[in-house]
Amino acid sequence: MSTDLMPNRFTPGEATIPLREAELIARRDNVLGGSYRLQYRRPVHFVRGEGMWLYDPDGRRYLDFYNNVPSLGHCNPEINAAMAEQASRISANTRYLEPRLVDYAERLVGTFPQELNRVVFTCTGSESNDLALRIARLASGSDGVIVSSHAYHGTSAATAMVSPNLGDAVKLSPAVRMVSLHGPAGVSEKQAAAFFEEQVRSAIADLKRRGIGVAALLFDSIFSSDGVWVDPPGFIAGGVKAVREVGGLVIADEVQPGFGRTGKNMWGFGRHDVVPDLVTLGKPMGNGFPIGAVVGRKAPMDRFGAAARYSNTFAGNTVGIAAANAVLTILHRDRIMEHAHLMGERLRLGLEQLATRHPGVRGVRNAGLFIGIDIGLDATGAAGRRATALEIVNLLRDDGVLISTTGANEDTLKVRPPLICQAEHVDRFLEAIEHALRKAVARV
Repeated sequence: MSTDLMPNRFTPGEATIPLREAELIARRDNVLGGSYRLQYRRPVHFVRGEGMWLYDPDGRRYLDFYNNVPSLGHCNPEINAAMAEQASRISANTRYLEPRLVDYAERLVGTFPQELNRVVFTCTGSESNDLALRIARLASGSDGVIVSSHAYHGTSAATAMVSPNLGDAVKLSPAVRMVSLHGPAGVSEKQAAAFFEEQVRSAIADLKRRGIGVAALLFDSIFSSDGVWVDPPGFIAGGVKAVREVGGLVIADEVQPGFGRTGKNMWGFGRHDVVPDLVTLGKPMGNGFPIGAVVGRKAPMDRFGAAARYSNTFAGNTVGIAAANAVLTILHRDRIMEHAHLMGERLRLGLEQLATRHPGVRGVRNAGLFIGIDIGLDATGAAGRRATALEIVNLLRDDGVLISTTGANEDTLKVRPPLICQAEHVDRFLEAIEHALRKAVARV
């Protein structure tokens, strides 16, 4: 397992950097905190974005196959216009009557199962998960939280304590229990459901024995940080049932898979045929404008609202609502989910064909336009597989295509392009990754 906090990062002296960027890096290092890290061995420097493309100061364009924040494309003119129109009138908060806030809230909950009919707005996915944990703990009367073994759920103190992905220096809460997934554990898909339920029930038993109890099962519905373990659909159902049997709530973290990315469903949990108690939203909700939300059942929301205060100056501000409303309009009008499914299938088939020609591709998994590609020859071991994956990422960067890695060993390529990508973008990526794969396997 990798212990590097950001394997695909810039390390001074590792690569030749042009003077312009070297001077900017020096200024950056002289003023920014040490937690900041630049991505790629040779950092990228962008001055504008448009659709699927990012442009450096010299006008070279890079195909963005990684960025799920502007999910409807960089600088989407329709979304930008909606924000500008609202900003030119007023930017208010949720303590004032505002019809557009209510209009959007009604539209948003209308995309969920009918049981999920209340929404509270936040600014980020971290805030959403933080708030969901507060609601779950109050509603359940317990503190324990069950997460997957390499989960990432945010950067606040509370969410960092339930995020094993952040590294050993970030201590997990004593009330957290981690469960393994079938893929990393080497368990077949046929046994995935039984394996997951067994893991969850074991965690429940330990939490109860220690007098902590179970507040929530918190999961990213495609387990993206664990390596994009999307299949088989429904494998989490037994674990969901087990948590509810002991009074815990089920929280679906949709910050990454939500808003149509999985193709056939607006929300990733829909693939598993479960209805959570709380759903957390962030990143693509405003196409780059910071807005998030917790959507949930009335009972826990009301119980929390009656017993605790939650007010956030910027959460639900009218400019953010304008951006989010425009996102939802485009998703429905342009049938973005169907498009994501079609492009995801094109990408998956292309990668599976690539795997038949290159043994360095060990596996391909996807749900719509969220793809995990396992990289490396088995004979090279974990360190060799990781090195190969990182080499591919940086070769692609040099070729003008952006992706990254995921998984405990960082040997899975993480591919999640904006949902507006077209066939020519998919084909460009497939061409580039095949070229990078040949070079990387030869070098490592």
